This record gives sequence, C-alpha cells and structure tokens, in this order.
Amino acid sequence: MKRVCAAALLLALAAAASAQRPAPPILILISFDGFRWDYIDRGESPNLKALAGRGVRSRGLIPVFPPLTFPNHYTIVTGLYPDHHGVVANIIVDPGWPERFTQSSRSSRDARWWGGEPLWVTARRQALRSGTTFWPGSEAPIGGSWPEYWTAFDDGMANVDRVNRTLDLLALPDDERPSFLTVYFSETDHVGHDFGPDSKEMLEAIRHQDAALGLLEAGIRKLALFDRTTLVVISDHGMAPLSAGRVIFLDDFIDLSRVEVGEWSPMLQLTPRTGSVDELVASLTGRHRAMRVYRREQLPARLHYGKNPRIQPVVALAEEGWEITSHARWTNDLASHRLRGGDHGYDPRYRSMYGLFVAAGTRVRRSLVAPELESVHLYDFLCAVLGLRPAPNDGDPAVTRGFLAY
Repeated sequence: MKRVCAAALLLALAAAASAQRPAPPILILISFDGFRWDYIDRGESPNLKALAGRGVRSRGLIPVFPPLTFPNHYTIVTGLYPDHHGVVANIIVDPGWPERFTQSSRSSRDARWWGGEPLWVTARRQALRSGTTFWPGSEAPIGGSWPEYWTAFDDGMANVDRVNRTLDLLALPDDERPSFLTVYFSETDHVGHDFGPDSKEMLEAIRHQDAALGLLEAGIRKLALFDRTTLVVISDHGMAPLSAGRVIFLDDFIDLSRVEVGEWSPMLQLTPRTGSVDELVASLTGRHRAMRVYRREQLPARLHYGKNPRIQPVVALAEEGWEITSHARWTNDLASHRLRGGDHGYDPRYRSMYGLFVAAGTRVRRSLVAPELESVHLYDFLCAVLGLRPAPNDGDPAVTRGFLAY
C-alpha cells in the first residue's frame, strides 16, 4: 500500500513540475529571397512594416560573398563563411566529387557538400525539434540527421500552401511541435531577375509576399501561440538592374574550349583545361574595364573567400549591373526570349546587394532601427532567441546582443 502511494505521489510531482515548466519558445525564420533592403519602403507591405515597428529592423543585411541563394541561406543558419561551410556557389565543382552541385540536382542532398552545423542540428542536439519548408541544406542528412519535419523543394507551391505547411506544424501537439521553423518565399527573386528591381511587377510581388506574412501571423494568433513566437524575416541578397548595353563577352578574350566554366555571371569561375592558371589570368586581366580577374587565393581579404578548394582557380567579378556571358549564350537567350531585368552575385559592398532583416517577438527589443549588419552574425542571434548554445562559427554575438530583450 505504501509503495502504491509513493508511486502516485511521484507521478503527481512529475505532473506538477511539467505544468510549471515554461513552454519552449518558437522561432520562425522566414526568407523573402531577393528582397532588397529598400523594398520595405517602396511597396505595399503593411504586415512587414508592422512587424518591424514592434521589433528590430536593420538598415540592411550585408550578404556574404558571393551574394547567391545557396551560400547565403546556409551561412545564415550556420554562422560560417562559404569558405568554411563549403557551399561556395549555386553551382559547385568539387575536385574530389564527380557530380556537380546544382540547386536542382539530387547531388545537393548529399551531406558531404554541407559543412558546419546548421541550426536545426544545433536544436536537435539540445532537445528541440525543427521543421523546415524549403531551406537550402535541409534535404540532406547533415550530422547524420534531417530536421524532424522537412519538405522537398517545390517552387511551384503557392505562397498560401507554404504558409499552411508551417501552420500545420505549429498545430501539432506540444510534445511534437517544432520550436524552430523555416519557410521560404521566392517570388521577389524571380520577378527581380525577370523584370528588375524597379519594375511595377516587383511592387506586386512585394504585396504577395507581405500578404503571406499576414496569413502566417493570423494563423499563429488563431493557434494561441503568438506570445511564444519570434518571427525573423530575412533575405539572402538584393538585386541590381541589368542592361543590354552592359554585357561582357568572354569569348572575345579566350577560347572557351580551353576552359571549364563553373559559375557564369556576375561571378565567373574558371579552370583551365589546357595551359596554366597564370596564363589564363594574364589572358583576361585588363581586357574589359568592368571585369576584375583574380587567382582564387588573391581575392580581396574582405570577401572571406578563396581558400576552399571548391572555388575554381580563376575568379572574375563583373562590376555592378554588368553581366558576363558568351556570344552563343547571348544568342540562345535572345532566341528563347529570356527576360533579363536584374541579377545578384556582385561584390557585397554595393548597397544593391543588401538584403532585409526584421525580427519581432517576446525575446526581441521593440522599436529599434539598427545599423547594417553582416548575415554571418545571425546564427548566434537565432540561437539566443531559442536559448541554444551555438556551435563554433565565424559570427560575433556582440553584433546582435543589443537586439535581445532580457
């Protein structure tokens, strides 16, 4: 009889302790791909502006080099420069791996491409669950595991369905609900490429994505989770306008059959098939006023880029608004009526490359407009919001410490 009473007492004490334990925080990381830093003040974005008004907004999020989708999304969740996490471009040639890494290839689901520790792995190691909707790296078993919930990339999925996928995860029971969630929206990037950052089509894309943010917030309130949730809205890069009068034809200077081209424009990566690296650099240096040419290891130190062997031996950078192509590629683009309104991937010093950072929630200060910051510092901030110990990284937690409410 005493044994039964003791067991019942232990159960009651455990239940009471569980009831007193605070519910874990919820963090939703939202990507508006290609949403330039100034779009928030140019288009109709009442939900984004309201979020910024009750939280923190920076004057710009400076991307890591290169300002491309995969390297920057992965930097945001690891705090590592591409030189260190290995996702050095959207298209990668690894000397020890026969298949190229591309955004659409199944090779990108191989964990060997993805170095460092992304936030969903950090969370798992500290007993928090994660759910990702279209975040680069989340489809690979990094560190031997995936997020507890993840969705294979489908760019045809409507914005409302992306929101509903996130709300479905939030609606799970307490013991199944993820604490860290991501959701990715791509419309502003697509429209920026097709029509340019200053187009009327961009204003419509801004409205669409802002409406998706409003739906997400309304759903969180309906689930009675708003007081526990922090929303962080970022973009991976900005966008610069292109012009048919700003084109560099690579085959005006070299025989393309003698080189392997990884990335094209505006960050050209080359490996000589014949001849030496020095000969290739000499063939291109000074040939066009809007193109700078470097050996991989001689890129400017401020870019934190050039030591990883996945970066090809010769890197050429176009000046802002210029593109590097070949006569054949240009002719094919004309024949296919390809739209070419804008591009990204330029030197991050250009403000056109700056992205967006807005955060609001119970763990975030209110009504703060912060200076520009580099995206490499966000991982430490996201860990702090979730109460996690960050993995070793290249960021500095002091940069974002003032964003936190204590």
